[in-house]
Amino acid sequence: MAGRVEGKVALITGAARGQGRAHALRLAEEGADIIAVDICESIETAPYGGATSADLAETVKQVEHLDRRIVARKADVRDTTELEAAVADGVSDLGRLDIVVANAGIASFGPAWELSEQVWQEMIDINLTGTWKTVRAAVPTLLTQGSGGSIILTSSVAGLMAFPNTAHYNAAKHGVTGLMRSFAVELAPHRIRVNSVHPTTVDTPMINNEPVYSLFLGGRQGVTRAEAEAEFAAVNAMPIPWVEPIDISNAVLWLASDEARYVTGTTQVVDAGALAPFKIPHG
Repeated sequence: MAGRVEGKVALITGAARGQGRAHALRLAEEGADIIAVDICESIETAPYGGATSADLAETVKQVEHLDRRIVARKADVRDTTELEAAVADGVSDLGRLDIVVANAGIASFGPAWELSEQVWQEMIDINLTGTWKTVRAAVPTLLTQGSGGSIILTSSVAGLMAFPNTAHYNAAKHGVTGLMRSFAVELAPHRIRVNSVHPTTVDTPMINNEPVYSLFLGGRQGVTRAEAEAEFAAVNAMPIPWVEPIDISNAVLWLASDEARYVTGTTQVVDAGALAPFKIPHG
């Protein structure tokens, strides 16, 4: 039985770990070959360590274990030249491009009026402009092929609502939502579908680290994962602190597949009820 994306090729940014790796593996399980892109470096304004070359190599190993092909490139989504080279290398080796998952992103924190210009700009450059540059690097190939395609942008529930101490993140993710809607309108005549996914907190290194725990617990230091779980659960209507990467990957897979062949311009929410205006307190 053929997989749901059998014979297709997917470009995924931020593929070294977290949601990006999960997306690569889930699409590979369903028959796709992968172009995996990651900066493989820490970002100066992000308060946690970034992915490494070893992380990207592990993604390669796991995709190949699924008997799929993968082209992995170190590239910064802020650099158009690097992205275009990664797309060209991947298409040269794998023969085509069908799916784009613009997933790379960072998190950082602070009151809106206290954010430094560097913190603000790096967030916008990576989470918003980097998403635009990823799509921009991929669309010419999709247009030349003339066989349509599916583009999935990673936004957030923060692209549909606001959290405190993350004005720059909220702005970037709201921007991704608007960008998705514009691309969906412009690319629809070419049968290229464009949608966004909007996760609540996800169990990845971007969320599960001590600086984020401290933010959720009022600045208290030395917070453990177990201690943070109750505070994280308060974000969601369902009594869970976070969803798993596979939960987002399953949404990405559906949007990438022919099952969603007429779905475009939508905000696919996977939020455990985080967007609900009223939540019954847990416990």
